[in-house]
Amino acid sequence: MEAVVHKANTRGKVDFGWLKSNHTFSFGSYMNPERIRFGSLRVLNDDIVAPGRGFDPHPHQDMEIISIPIKGALEHQDSIGTSGVITSGEVQVMSAGTGIVHSEYNHSETDPVNFLQIWVIPDKRGAQPRYDQKKFLPEDRKNRFQLVVSPKESAEGLWINQNAWFSLGNAEAGKELQYESRNKSGGVYAFLISGKVNINGTELSTRDGAGFPRTDLLKVNALEDSELLLMDVPEIQ
Repeated sequence: MEAVVHKANTRGKVDFGWLKSNHTFSFGSYMNPERIRFGSLRVLNDDIVAPGRGFDPHPHQDMEIISIPIKGALEHQDSIGTSGVITSGEVQVMSAGTGIVHSEYNHSETDPVNFLQIWVIPDKRGAQPRYDQKKFLPEDRKNRFQLVVSPKESAEGLWINQNAWFSLGNAEAGKELQYESRNKSGGVYAFLISGKVNINGTELSTRDGAGFPRTDLLKVNALEDSELLLMDVPEIQ
């Protein structure tokens, strides 16, 4: 099947002063019936939060939430007693399950924080709420894909309640990276954090995204030094 391409400049945009955000899929005031989700991937927000500002305590339920800082530090606190600060190079997961209230603030009083906020529809409702974070070494994804999220508690990455696999890759210009899909009846959504790549004939630039439904193999050719996030997700019934 053909790739579903979402160019960076076609994303939904909001600007509240303290928050500037680009929405790949429908979220909040941005509603696009052609951009509701890709398989179980429901939200992909590219957020920039001003120094000292953030999201006051708010609730979530039955959603797997992944946060990936690109630049800066993000401070988290929740109703199940966990708190932490995540910085670039770390990944955070939160299973909302039966219900959780949390807040997210820019940890810095002087510099903005830019992070990806991603929501995945879980494979079951009413799970036990939980939180985790982990640091991943950049050298472990140089010209290869590094697993950061999976459905397996025993895997090298963090785990969530869905058959979803997230991988980060840093590719040098001229290199080809290959990725074999784990959800061949679902698909892989690629989000280019920086650089320029060609994936199976589809060219992406910084902050472009593309979904590759029912694919077996992705061939990622780096046209420039590039940083890429792959989200391998199932279809939902």
